[in-house]
Amino acid sequence: MTTNAVQIELDPRELMGKKVGRLRRAGIVPIHLYGPGMEPRALQCQASRLIQVLATAGGATPIHITINGESGNHLAFAREIQWDPRRDDLLHVDLLAADVSRPVTAQVPIVLVGESAGARTVSGTVMHQLRTVDVQALPLEMPNQIELDISVMEDPDSVLRVSDLPIPETATLLSDLEELVVRIELPRVAEEVVVEGVEGEEGEEGEEGGAAEASEE
Repeated sequence: MTTNAVQIELDPRELMGKKVGRLRRAGIVPIHLYGPGMEPRALQCQASRLIQVLATAGGATPIHITINGESGNHLAFAREIQWDPRRDDLLHVDLLAADVSRPVTAQVPIVLVGESAGARTVSGTVMHQLRTVDVQALPLEMPNQIELDISVMEDPDSVLRVSDLPIPETATLLSDLEELVVRIELPRVAEEVVVEGVEGEEGEEGEEGGAAEASEE
């Protein structure tokens, strides 16, 4: 399914290099906007607003950007997103500007819908192995997610591959069509191995050995 662009207003950024630490301490995230046919732009945005937009857009929904104090706008996709691994703070975002008339490539998430009768029959687990696929489309035709109906998996040995994904005619799959997306994992059955009489036989042998030693004495 396709969606309209997410809206955001950004501010021009004057602080560069190590000085951007001041911005981060003030809750502002530095942004790098770049793309074909344009000069890279240094921008910034309040972290709370930017995190909200990124959560909605992901990497497949275009972001409609206006720059404070400037006319015109840009259409862009989120690309590199840097987080602080210790504090979970947003550190930096790269936005790739796109031309609405030229195809772009994005990683589109796969969302499973429905219920697998094959998994339910054997109390198995649906294993979602591939979470995203590479898709090419015009910016405003890019699907923000691909819904895969697993109710067609009626047998325990059923699998779904990239070739089974319902892609709109306006988009092209770039990922390997044979790559596995979903499979059913059967429950593990604990095998109990029972060896009857082993301890008893060993005991008898011990007794025989003892009797032999006694007779030799």
